[in-house]
Amino acid sequence: MNSKAVVFWKVIKIVMAIFMIYGGVQHFTNTAFYSPFVPDFLTFKVAIIYISGIIEIAIGLMLLFKQSEGMGALGLLILMLVFLPIHVWDVFSDAPAIGSHQAALIRLPIQFIFIGISWKLKSIYYK
Repeated sequence: MNSKAVVFWKVIKIVMAIFMIYGGVQHFTNTAFYSPFVPDFLTFKVAIIYISGIIEIAIGLMLLFKQSEGMGALGLLILMLVFLPIHVWDVFSDAPAIGSHQAALIRLPIQFIFIGISWKLKSIYYK
């Protein structure tokens, strides 16, 4: 990989780390926002939201440190894949978790972009 590509993917890794840390913190400061994403058949919704927030923060922090960036990239990919069914479900739901069906249709391809970015980061940093 040439030096421009290396710099580009380092910047993307940092942006994703910040995105994950910010999102994880939001699980604690705006719990109600995430509640519709947790299916009703699951119990302990707030605990699930908090645990996923901790996981997001941990993944974000791992991406920032050389010793753990590979595991962070792998964790990011796994998390993006785990979240995919939530976004698919939202597209076909009578009442999308956030906003309209149009918003759900926009979020789904964005999730695929995040999966692609995560896959690339994993291929670069997970050895």
